[in-house]
Amino acid sequence: MSETRQLPLDLPVAERRGREDWIVSEANAEATRFVDRWPDWPSDVVLLIGPPGSGKSHLARLHAETSGARTLSAAALAECDPTVLAAAPLILEDAGEGVDETALFHLLNAVRAAGGSLLVTAETPPAAWGLGLPDLVSRLRAATPVTLAEPDDALLEALLAKLFADRQMVVDPAVIAWMARRMERSFAAARDLVAALDREALAAKSALTRAVAARVLAAGFGRDPSQDDLDETDDA
Repeated sequence: MSETRQLPLDLPVAERRGREDWIVSEANAEATRFVDRWPDWPSDVVLLIGPPGSGKSHLARLHAETSGARTLSAAALAECDPTVLAAAPLILEDAGEGVDETALFHLLNAVRAAGGSLLVTAETPPAAWGLGLPDLVSRLRAATPVTLAEPDDALLEALLAKLFADRQMVVDPAVIAWMARRMERSFAAARDLVAALDREALAAKSALTRAVAARVLAAGFGRDPSQDDLDETDDA
């Protein structure tokens, strides 16, 4: 008899982003300490740089809770009055994904004139944004960069556990540790893997066991085994 499977519904996941849900490790401790120093920042503009899914928006949200900062998408900047924006702490999200250079230049000047603060999030440093306005490039060079790195072992396991909890999935910590050693080491990969595991477990009407995890990892979510010196004695 063939295995009974069902088509899982692609339901939205409410990811928790409170202070208690922010996982601190060596990969993000320095950036966390720096952002939490507000308003004692060494410059009026801080660049928070990190790969997709590294927690930029989560950390920015924590900063907003502390500072009362308004959050604005960089794509909407050209529609706003920079003087009004600079009157209070501001968070500008996803600046590297396309931003009106003139509008950003005027905003930086307005923040400086008002003695305000601006937290800018982006996946890459400004040098990779393809900017053509020399004065803007100069202003951004004066900003203070802080970086969120890819996860270390401890953070990756904690992140997987949190993502499973967000989906109300109960997973053996030993299985989580086993997966963390074999998956691609990135925040984006962790989110994609957990989503795939959730779909697979629902479709198979099965608990998330090591066998299910191994099947999903083998389907394209696993790390290149040549990059690791894994102890395979526990895989029997």
